Amino acid sequence: MTQKLIGLAPSRRAVLKGAGAGLLAAGFAAPVWSQAAPVKLGFQLHRTGIGAAYGRWYERTAQAALKEVNDAGGINGRPVEIVFEDDGTDPKRGSEVVEKLVSQHNCDMIFGPLFSHVVIGSASRAGELKVPYLVCSEGFHVASGMLNRWTMQPGITDVRAQVSSMAPWVLENLGKKVTMVFPDYAFGHDHRDYFTAAVEAGGGQVIAQIAVPPTETSFTRYLPQIPNDTEVLYHVMVGPAVLTFVKELGEFYGTGAKPQIFGFIDSLEAVDTASPGLEFLEGTHFWEGHCRVKQPDASEHEVAYRAAVGVDDNGASVSDAKDVSTYAHMFSVWETLHIIKAGMEASGYQSPADRQKFVEAVEAMSDMPESLAHVQGNKVFNGKTHQVFGHQFISRVEGGKLMKVHTTSIEDGMYPDAVDYTTQSF
Repeated sequence: MTQKLIGLAPSRRAVLKGAGAGLLAAGFAAPVWSQAAPVKLGFQLHRTGIGAAYGRWYERTAQAALKEVNDAGGINGRPVEIVFEDDGTDPKRGSEVVEKLVSQHNCDMIFGPLFSHVVIGSASRAGELKVPYLVCSEGFHVASGMLNRWTMQPGITDVRAQVSSMAPWVLENLGKKVTMVFPDYAFGHDHRDYFTAAVEAGGGQVIAQIAVPPTETSFTRYLPQIPNDTEVLYHVMVGPAVLTFVKELGEFYGTGAKPQIFGFIDSLEAVDTASPGLEFLEGTHFWEGHCRVKQPDASEHEVAYRAAVGVDDNGASVSDAKDVSTYAHMFSVWETLHIIKAGMEASGYQSPADRQKFVEAVEAMSDMPESLAHVQGNKVFNGKTHQVFGHQFISRVEGGKLMKVHTTSIEDGMYPDAVDYTTQSF
């Protein structure tokens, strides 16, 4: 299914001053466009399949970012259009979507995919077509060097950086004997490999690794594999059964003794932490890429972004409190579109003939200060590895809400380069 969208929105200044949907809906004079054709961006969307909850909010975020960009004058004086194509969260279909967005829709470049197996299955086709492919994923697949020069991850940190920066806090505050439960595909394998390495480097031990198929719908046969001497249960789960996983975890431990629990919010993305059956999560901790609940120290940029994407202070849709966002991840879409704008303008992008210049312009980026374009916080982009580095947040469930208790430094998540894409040919 294809959907085209051209968006307009209130001015950047109005968004920063605005505190709600009323201001966002106010009318402002539209920019005067040049006679050039619109910049056409392809969005590889997980509208269906196991990534559908993310896809729904990724699409909303893309639409909000599109409005902000177009109201600020578009890109190089041209309006911007997004063409959405559903990849079904399927690697084979993902490759076909890349082909369709380039060959049929004539998109200048592509962005948006999250699930790592889809990214890995699609990036090679983007490389063959020589089209910039900006992923909103988290796997180490980009920075590892396994992909190609056309593929970049400039809007969100990767799992290796995330777990490396948080492992010391987990070992110091929760325990040193860890059992891991993770999805059995590339994303989960990154957690397995890099959190294990970080734990061992910090003097801890991963005593069990429990891999679960990402399409699993019941988890009762996996939970008894958790060793009794586990001090920290580390969990990350994905897909439509995440609520089932967490509820069954609570039923497994009941009211008895249980280890300290540290989860990635992936296990509860699009799920209300105050849902019935999740009471046992009180006092447990989660990684968040972007704090779902509005924190007391929220910046003006965070407040403006939250209003623009239609999310309330608790992380749900302003129009439906039961429609919980995928807030910890979807900022990557907003930031990636702004990076596309910055890269196109720095390279003087006019047509697909300038795609190489665009990639080189993004490779030259480094510091990305917190702003309306980078609402999650300051970041540093590594042009050699095509990977961005930023802050991570650890939150504690308090009164059913996720409240931030620790913020890592950018340096905490940095690691030695595994590749230099800038030395590779286009």
